Amino acid sequence: MDISLNRFASRARRPGIARRSGGLARRAFSLIEVMIVIAIILAISGLVALTLFGRRDQAEADLARVEFDQLRRALNLFRLDFNRYPTDEEGIAVLWNKEQLDPEADQEAWKEYLDDPMTNDRWGNPWGYRQQSEETEDATKFDLWSFGPDGEEGTDDDIVSWRTAGDEEGGDLPLPPTGG
Repeated sequence: MDISLNRFASRARRPGIARRSGGLARRAFSLIEVMIVIAIILAISGLVALTLFGRRDQAEADLARVEFDQLRRALNLFRLDFNRYPTDEEGIAVLWNKEQLDPEADQEAWKEYLDDPMTNDRWGNPWGYRQQSEETEDATKFDLWSFGPDGEEGTDDDIVSWRTAGDEEGGDLPLPPTGG
């Protein structure tokens, strides 16, 4: 009998095991505690997901503005070389594809204005282009646009060349800050 008491006494002295009202302390979580922890984790993940998705949409819009600006600069470089903007028939494809160039144009003056084709905006919609602006009174300007993520004309998310950053409607959206 002395041996069995010794064995029980040594268990009580081991770290991590305590005696509680005549029994060993339980070391597991109850179902309620586990459910509360899971609910907290789900709530936090939901908040993080909402934040990340919002930032992703903003990042896509920022990238679309950068691509818009690249197209605009390439169109201006084309004008320097040909003393005109691409025709409506040539479109913006002439900026990366010489075969789109009007056969009567100076073939030797053409160069690749964009390394990669940019046929569509960030949302998969084709970029809109018109050689002579119908949106401004200046006939020397072109029209370039994206209908934005919703793909609908005339909404606040459109990126267009005929409005300035100071317009009330947002218009030609400014580039993101450069950090300087």
